[in-house]
Amino acid sequence: MKRKSLFALSAVVVVAAAALVPVLWSGGDNLHNGSAMAATPADQAALIKKGEYLARAGDCIACHTVRGGKQFAGGLPMATPFGTMFTPNITPDDQYGIGKWTQDDFYRAMHTGRSKDGSLLYPGFPFTSYTKVTRADSDAIYAYLRSVTPVNVPSRPHELKFPFNQRNMLIGWRTLFFREGEYKADPTKSVEWNRGAYLIEGLGHCGMCHTSINAMGGPVSSAAFAGGLIPLQNWYAPSLTSNKEAGLGDWETKDIADLLKTGVSNRGAVFGPMAEVVHNSLQYMSDEDINAMATYLKTIPQKSEAPEPLQLETSEKFGGELLKQGQKIYADNCAKCHADNGLGMPPAFPPLANNQSIQMPSAVNPIRMVLNGGYPPSTDANPHPYGMPPFAQALSNTEVAAVVTYIRMSWGNHGTAVSPQQVSDLRSAPLD
Repeated sequence: MKRKSLFALSAVVVVAAAALVPVLWSGGDNLHNGSAMAATPADQAALIKKGEYLARAGDCIACHTVRGGKQFAGGLPMATPFGTMFTPNITPDDQYGIGKWTQDDFYRAMHTGRSKDGSLLYPGFPFTSYTKVTRADSDAIYAYLRSVTPVNVPSRPHELKFPFNQRNMLIGWRTLFFREGEYKADPTKSVEWNRGAYLIEGLGHCGMCHTSINAMGGPVSSAAFAGGLIPLQNWYAPSLTSNKEAGLGDWETKDIADLLKTGVSNRGAVFGPMAEVVHNSLQYMSDEDINAMATYLKTIPQKSEAPEPLQLETSEKFGGELLKQGQKIYADNCAKCHADNGLGMPPAFPPLANNQSIQMPSAVNPIRMVLNGGYPPSTDANPHPYGMPPFAQALSNTEVAAVVTYIRMSWGNHGTAVSPQQVSDLRSAPLD
C-alpha cells in the first residue's frame, strides 16, 4: 500500500480559499466610468433582473451566504492547513458591505482581482475567470447586489498563519497565472458555442474545480478541465477531457443539458459540490444558456488519459479478497436500487455499470457516497430526487472498501481496488 505525494494538495489551499474583502478606496480611478443606473425605473428593474440572473450564473450565493444565514452576508468559513478564511459581506451595507463601492470598484475586483483600495485579492475569489465578464454584465450584477437587503454584519478577518497572511506575496502568483482580459468571441464558432464558452470560462468559473493545480497553487494550462481534487470539500472534480472520467465527447447534448439543468440524466446524476452548483445556480438558467453550455462542453477536446490522481493503492491479493467480500455487501445493500447487473433504474437510480465516475482512477467520490450518502439537487424539473442513504454507521472501513472495490471492478468496469485506509481518511473528512 502506498500514498502518492500530498505536497501539491497542501500547497494549493492557501490560494484557493479567500474572497472579496471590501475596504475604502483612497486612490484615483482610471477605469471606464460607466453607469449601472438605468434611465427609467422600468429600465432599472430590468437591469436588476438581469444582474440577478448573472449572479445566479456566477453562483455568488454559494460562497457569500452561510447556510441558514442572511443572503450575501458572508461569513462562510474555509478551513485550510494555513488557517481559516471567511467570505465577506457583499450586501449594500455602508459600514460592513459594499454600500460605498462604486460600479468601477466592483468592476476592478471582477476584472483585475483588486479590492476597492487596490489591494490584491486571493484567487479563491475567481477573478481569473471573472476577468472575462463584460463590463455591461459586471454593472448588472453590481446593480442587483445594490438592490438586496443590507446586512449590518462585519466580515470576519481571515485567521491565517504568517507568511500566508501577507497579500503582497500574490504578486508573483499573478505574474505566473493571471491574464487580465474580457472574453473574445471565436469567429469560427457559432453564436451558441461562444455563449457557452463565455458562461463556462467566465461567470461559471468551471475550471476552478475541473482543472489540475500545480505545486504553486496555479492552474496547469495544459490540463484545462482535466480534473482535480477539491481540497476544501474532499471531493474529486472529474476530468471533462477524458472519457475514462467525465469526458463528454460521447454524450448526447441533451444528456449534458439535462444533467446541468436538473441534476439527473439517463447517463447519471450529480452529487456533492456539483449538486450545490445545480441547486444554487444552473437550474435557474434559461434553456438557451444551458444548451449553449452543453454545446461548448461537448466540444472540449478529449484526451486518451486522465490526470494521475492522489490515490491509495492495495495489493492484488487483498484487492481480490475485497472484491469477493464486496459482492455479498452489494447484494444485501445496493442491488435493490442499482440492480444485480448494475444497470440501475435511471434517472432515479443511476447506473453503476459502465459509469465513468465509478471506475475512474480516483475512488474518492464513490467512497464518499457510500459513507455519507446524499441527494441529487432538488430542482423545478426534479423536485423530489431519490437519495442515497449513508452507510458510515453500518459498514466498517474494510466493508466500505470491499463494496466500492466490487462496483469498480464488476459488469465490465475497469476500476481498481481501494484501500480501507483511504476509507478511514475520508470518513474523518469534513462533509463539505
